[in-house]
Amino acid sequence: MGDSRITEVRREHAWAERLTEGVTVAVALGLSFYLLVGPALVFGTTAWHLVTDTGTTAFSRFLAPVIFLALVALPLILARVVFRSGRRKGKKRLTAAVPAVLTLLGGSVVPFAALCLIFVYAD
Repeated sequence: MGDSRITEVRREHAWAERLTEGVTVAVALGLSFYLLVGPALVFGTTAWHLVTDTGTTAFSRFLAPVIFLALVALPLILARVVFRSGRRKGKKRLTAAVPAVLTLLGGSVVPFAALCLIFVYAD
């Protein structure tokens, strides 16, 4: 009888941990995409103009969309790598999610800060 109560507490704890982890990651994803909207729009528009402009080389037509996709995907890939690394080390899900969330937000802030610097110091 005592084992069933312990099992029930463990299930509730696991459910609460997954919920907390999910909310943490969802909020971080929202903030990350909010921070990436500006750089993605600017670099996407620039990439579109480079691709459709006459006189551009095939290399620049290929490189512009690749840079645009890398800008958007890199923070997500880095966060996934950090999360999986934490899980391989035997950490709990929530303990592994926190560094991944910080990596995601940090990876999103860097392009946003770069875009702000470009706007401030552009001639």
